[in-house]
Amino acid sequence: VINTDAVLWYNVGEFGQLGYGVPNFSNDPGSLNPAIIDLVNLVGRNLFFIMHHEDVDLTIPPSINTVRRIHKLYVRLGQILASRAVPPGELNMESHHVQPGGEIFKVYPVPYFKVRNTFLRRWAELILMMLAESIQHTENRKQIEISTNFAGQIGQYMVRVYRSLATELFGKDRESVKVDGFLLTEEELTAYNPAAFFTSTEMIDTVPHLGKVFTEDRLEVLAQGIPITSLPELQPWPTDLTSYYMAHKRFQDANLDNANVDDPTATAQPTAGGGPIIPNPPGP
Repeated sequence: VINTDAVLWYNVGEFGQLGYGVPNFSNDPGSLNPAIIDLVNLVGRNLFFIMHHEDVDLTIPPSINTVRRIHKLYVRLGQILASRAVPPGELNMESHHVQPGGEIFKVYPVPYFKVRNTFLRRWAELILMMLAESIQHTENRKQIEISTNFAGQIGQYMVRVYRSLATELFGKDRESVKVDGFLLTEEELTAYNPAAFFTSTEMIDTVPHLGKVFTEDRLEVLAQGIPITSLPELQPWPTDLTSYYMAHKRFQDANLDNANVDDPTATAQPTAGGGPIIPNPPGP
């Protein structure tokens, strides 16, 4: 069992060096629900190709190519959830003599931890969280149906991505993008011009590192998806925040050890300004 809920670091060869990540599957490798399997594959594969576009390496606003791909993924995901989700009061389809055999989830490692483009990094984060929620969701036990509750829980991540795209790249106001059924029109997509909103600094970038641009053949294994059960042991990305708390804990432990050397019977006491002393709760 992986002891984290964060996006996992796909630390395999050169992909690990470049900061590839996969959704956190916890201890849930598979599903009995074909609809969830299909959704995870659809979104995972689309995110894979979006995150291997040249826009990922640039700090300037994403190109219309990427914008349209995200737009289409948002529309496609909405179609699938609307088609397959069953309201609470509607009877679920049930079989009498057969059931799905179950499948192992596949993940599609993507550039994540070292992505230079802020928009794509944050959107990928939300989509990887959506995939993790899907993989870990209770309804993986359901054999055929998904509920409208599942659709709302999963769909909210893609809604947040789309609203971010519409407000920050197209100048839409917050209230208009919150209207049910909101979509950018073909005219708005065609007129895409982030320079109308962005500062001149945001529209300029230096040439990124060109030595790690993979060919289609090099990415073939990842593009086919990797069964969760075939992954090596994965850990979270070693962040500065994690390092800080680990160093702080070692410092506290060292101070406690030094105090106990002088007086083996002594216990650590809070110093002035060290925070409140929280008493133990009373027994039942």
